[in-house]
Amino acid sequence: MKKVMFVDDEILIREHIRDYVDWEKEGFIYCGDASDGEMALPLIEKWKPGILITDIRMPFMDGIQLSKIVKQRLPNTKIVILSGHDEFDYALTALRIGVEEYLLKPIGPSDLILLLQNVSRKIDKERQHKNNIPYTEDKLMSDLCGGLIPIADAAEAANSLSISLFARYYAVVVWDVRYIEPSVNLDTATIFKTDDVMEATKASYSCCWSFKRSKSEYVWILYHDSETELQKIVEQIRDNIFTQLSTLLSPTVLLGIGTVQNRLQAIHISFLEAEEDRNLKRYSQSNKHALWNATEEAANEMILLDRASFLNFLKVGRSTELHTFLQNFTSPLQQLDWNSSLYGYYLINDLTLEALRWSKETFRSAAAEVTEMLIHTMQQKIRAIENRQQCEDYLVIIIEQIWIWRSQSADRYGDLIHKVKMYIQQNYSNDLISLQDAAEHVNISPSHLSKIFSQESGSTFIEYVTSTRMMKAKELLHTTADKSYEISFKVGYNDPHYFSNLFKKMTGMTPRDFRRQSSSTSIVEPGESHD
Repeated sequence: MKKVMFVDDEILIREHIRDYVDWEKEGFIYCGDASDGEMALPLIEKWKPGILITDIRMPFMDGIQLSKIVKQRLPNTKIVILSGHDEFDYALTALRIGVEEYLLKPIGPSDLILLLQNVSRKIDKERQHKNNIPYTEDKLMSDLCGGLIPIADAAEAANSLSISLFARYYAVVVWDVRYIEPSVNLDTATIFKTDDVMEATKASYSCCWSFKRSKSEYVWILYHDSETELQKIVEQIRDNIFTQLSTLLSPTVLLGIGTVQNRLQAIHISFLEAEEDRNLKRYSQSNKHALWNATEEAANEMILLDRASFLNFLKVGRSTELHTFLQNFTSPLQQLDWNSSLYGYYLINDLTLEALRWSKETFRSAAAEVTEMLIHTMQQKIRAIENRQQCEDYLVIIIEQIWIWRSQSADRYGDLIHKVKMYIQQNYSNDLISLQDAAEHVNISPSHLSKIFSQESGSTFIEYVTSTRMMKAKELLHTTADKSYEISFKVGYNDPHYFSNLFKKMTGMTPRDFRRQSSSTSIVEPGESHD
């Protein structure tokens, strides 16, 4: 008997569904209900229903948000969405994230029973299929990425395949290898060549599982017991291997990268992030091809926008400067005829994709919100532009949205960065102080701390530690008679020679020269006074 849970903000509907269905007779167990997604989540994790029925529009947490979380945490739970006639766009979103059924309100008990029986049969078929078909390594990795296999089943399948599945950290990268003309039918030799190159490249990483998702898609699941080492591998793939494969294969190669996760079940999250990253790059690449074609067609309209200044304004600009900035930034568009040329649309679309990609990499709140749906919405707004003023109005929308993410990031991390700096001030004398120690102190991962510390403080963690130690060394040289090697130990350096060289590099003077200069400037001549 499958467990069923119902979520709707209308109590009369909940009571009607609960009381007018003979659940046990129909072969189900009614777990209970909740008034919104936020109230439902702890109950769902507690009851683990096989079928979840939820309304779309609810306060606090709607059905879309709830469904996304449930699909991540309980991928085997089947979700049924209920909605009104005017909520079709919401329903499309629900179908994209993997809900099982979508029904319009009102729904009677008989209709609901019929639907539940259909869903129940699907569950039974999936269980039978899973039990009858032995797992291959490719299927296991594919199901982990799709969030389609419970941890216990994954461990059992891995054991039967002699795979050591568990590590402390995981990250997914998605390769998309396509040739320039998508209509070209690739011969078998070409496909084998691509497979051989991808396999040979992957073989250099001992901590990597992989599977071929389609004719052009290759998925790598990277794993390691050190988050720092795994991050280094991801960066090497992004900065070096990507370029090498693009050269070797000579097609269009796209790379999507997901974040490092610390749970086996979260491989699914990293995979979704890698897909979104790859899709965003595909949008950008498609737009660049179209922009090039539009440029060739309108050679007399060679208009260039200063994208660097636009990104810089997103980073440090203020609302009081917005009007003046946009007036200057869009001035090259004054000569553009929006009705007869597509050039302007491609320029603004390319600028938008660049800004969204930067935001996704920089702000955590943006990483969750920069989706295909958001890109599609922004592109619809771009298509509606008919003149320079409307272009400026559109850019105001995109800038203000990114500034919201910027503000959320600053508000969120201000207190955390302060705690890290205080930790450094209190522990700079410890020669073993590390990013790992600071990250544990504030309870976040080292890679995440490294990223936000650099963004928020303008210096890396090590640079800030070094600066703090040098300031303290200057103070000790100025106010004590301690020898240079004694000061070296006091500020966290066990090698006085290294300390002396670093001090000279930072200040332009050796510790001895600095002390002499400090002593000479501290002497007060008759008739003079200190400022």
